[in-house]
Amino acid sequence: MNRKLKNSELDRKTVDEFKSSSKSLVVVVLDNIRSLNNIGSVFRTADAFLIEAIYLCGICAQPPHKDITKTALGATESVAWHYYSSTLDAVNQLKKEGYTIISIEQAEQAVMLNDFKIADDERYAIIFGNEVKGVAQEVVNMSDYVIEIPQSGTKHSLNIAVSAGVVLWDFYAQTILKS
Repeated sequence: MNRKLKNSELDRKTVDEFKSSSKSLVVVVLDNIRSLNNIGSVFRTADAFLIEAIYLCGICAQPPHKDITKTALGATESVAWHYYSSTLDAVNQLKKEGYTIISIEQAEQAVMLNDFKIADDERYAIIFGNEVKGVAQEVVNMSDYVIEIPQSGTKHSLNIAVSAGVVLWDFYAQTILKS
């Protein structure tokens, strides 16, 4: 029989331990995400996979907000975040700091996620776009890579929170888990 573990048995970090622990070399950039539940979900995923920070851009709401908090389940306290009124400003700052810029989007010459290999010493900024419009074209134009999540069904895209989970898990598996 497989007994479910209690939360107390999971040996998770405290907020202070999380803040002082080594993080992945990944910053998540949210480009004009309108759903506060999606934003909260990305915070929770960022906590799970030791993401360095989240950059909230444009129309993204910011913590503290009850609808973000409801889905983040405390991750807004552990994951560092910054707000930029423009995604382009955030991307320009990240480029100055030496990050490789990646848009998660369906585009010409996109690299499929399963084919993208992470460099060990590279710092990445991964951009997830608006629920309807995706990543803005001018942001895609500034990207070093565009990565597409392979899909085989009838729908054209995944929910942004699901996309973040898929991509961040892949980066986590290629970096943190392999060490």
